[in-house]
Amino acid sequence: MQNESAGCGPTQADCDPDNVDPRYLAFFDCFNRQLFYEAHDALEPLWLEVRHSTDGNFFKGLIQLAGAFVHWQNDRLGPARALLGTGRAYLAGYPKSHHRLDVAVVLRLVDEWLRWLDPIAIGGRPSGKMAPPQLLVHDGLCPAPELLINGP
Repeated sequence: MQNESAGCGPTQADCDPDNVDPRYLAFFDCFNRQLFYEAHDALEPLWLEVRHSTDGNFFKGLIQLAGAFVHWQNDRLGPARALLGTGRAYLAGYPKSHHRLDVAVVLRLVDEWLRWLDPIAIGGRPSGKMAPPQLLVHDGLCPAPELLINGP
């Protein structure tokens, strides 16, 4: 099931949908198009199905990251910082590569964003701008075989 209303989901002919839940792929498609709310919505039904399994916190962590960037888009930097922290905590318990996602790279991305948002903790504002993040899975999954990260 993919988020039809947002048009999120795998689009490349060489995707491997037999091995990966399309809701997981839709999450990355939405996320990388800065449709963070839709990314959250795409992955939530999968998380609800597996929330009590060993993968529950993995999907919950990704949903938290999407929520953080919804707040970032709306200039609510305090809640963005909080959700980045909780998302990071959920993902930190997983191996370097999990469900074809380089979790270690994602954690580094989150750490960069948390450092950028550090002034929020003392009532300030971050300086400069951050580019919207990109999260890509690997091993032949959509949208590309490499993992890209946009940081500061």
